[in-house]
Amino acid sequence: MFGQREVETPEQATKAAHDIEPPAALVEFMTRDWIDRPVEQREHPDARRFDSRRKALSRAYPGEYILVPSGPERTRAGDTNYAFRPSSDYVYLVGDGEPGALLVLEPRGAEHRSVLFVQPHNRGTKDFFADRFNGELWVGSHRGVEESRRYFAVDEARPLREVDGYLQELLDAGYPLRLVRGIDDSIDRRFEEHAAHRELAECLSEMRLIKDEYELAELRKACGITRRAFEDAIRAMREAASEREIEAAFWSRARIEGNDTGYLTIAGAGAHACTLHWTKNNGTLRRGDLLLIDAGAETDSLYTADITRTLPISGRFSESQRRVYDLVWQAQRAALEGVAPGNDFLEPYRRAMRVLAGGLIDWGILHGSVDEVIDKERQFQKRYTLHGVSHMLGLDVHDCQNARSSEYRYAKLREGMVLTIEPGLYFQPDDASVPEELRGIGVRIEDDVAVTERGCEVLSADIPSSATDVEAWIAALWAPRSA
Repeated sequence: MFGQREVETPEQATKAAHDIEPPAALVEFMTRDWIDRPVEQREHPDARRFDSRRKALSRAYPGEYILVPSGPERTRAGDTNYAFRPSSDYVYLVGDGEPGALLVLEPRGAEHRSVLFVQPHNRGTKDFFADRFNGELWVGSHRGVEESRRYFAVDEARPLREVDGYLQELLDAGYPLRLVRGIDDSIDRRFEEHAAHRELAECLSEMRLIKDEYELAELRKACGITRRAFEDAIRAMREAASEREIEAAFWSRARIEGNDTGYLTIAGAGAHACTLHWTKNNGTLRRGDLLLIDAGAETDSLYTADITRTLPISGRFSESQRRVYDLVWQAQRAALEGVAPGNDFLEPYRRAMRVLAGGLIDWGILHGSVDEVIDKERQFQKRYTLHGVSHMLGLDVHDCQNARSSEYRYAKLREGMVLTIEPGLYFQPDDASVPEELRGIGVRIEDDVAVTERGCEVLSADIPSSATDVEAWIAALWAPRSA
């Protein structure tokens, strides 16, 4: 019979089963004779921009506490974690963050003061070498409390160990409070969900709808890295046997020049291109098939591109493939013409659907007029298009997702918004409603677009997109290099 299990202490919970408890003499030896490093004096290059955003949020909620967590590390398997990426709202207001960090805007009259809870240095303590999750000998030096205050230009920084007591004080006092929920479960559990929290999430998403010049520059940078990553993938495509090789080639460039990919890469060869979110990437590349790559590089500032190109693996489109590709490309051209300030967010979608429906009717796949096919009570083209044409883009690949429909889906486009334009056609391999020669063909073309004063800027315009340009692009990348 098994004995009763003892409850672990917090210190034991941070250890792995294979850790060895250090003797007291080793602890004493390891905690002395370390050279102090100079305290980092510099300020984040965009600290004033983030301070301005915090002040704008402050004006929206006078007299209320505002809590924005960076989020904890997430377990991948056993005692190993995924690479940490702070929550996007935290990044928007602070600029960067470590696991467990918390931004609090404390009301002071009609304004707020910013308080940042961060991981302190642990040099000179047992944790320095014995804590595999936070010990600086294990994971590298933290910026520290005082360094964080200076670097992020906040009013005050405090050590993370004080968070629990601080939050309890807020609860006991019953102060009016708003929290970005869904980021840190340990904080969520303390505060019941209510409308104030949902309204804060909406407010932050709606603040992020309009990109400033810094954000537009970062998104242009992300698109530039993404083009080079596509070119690496195309070079790999010439000899690659699997979708994994394409994913690896793209990721390598994203990681070398930026932080990472902004989302899981889709590398769908053949009929896998017809599965919209195909991320297994374990299929085979075959000459004569198409390869759909939906991927985006994320910059060090955590802004991401989101671009799709559909490539002929042989370097040339077949007649059937090109017919589908050209129709999607024409639909994208029509959608791009609909991107202008004052137009509905859904205007690009409506224009693309008319082109796609018209093509499907011309091919005898759908029947009736375009208006009949796309009528809201029918929308038969969706069998082959499946998804919308646009979503907002920024720190998140699907940015501003908590914004109200009235400010996003059913709103007017405004200068500074950044969105994707991505029509597609997907003919499933088992769909008897389409001609046999089209079954298994999936095509999506996606670009990132900023709304300008008079129209739009295609941020990814230098990535070839027409069938002719794509074939020429592949040929140039595959051409032998001169000595």
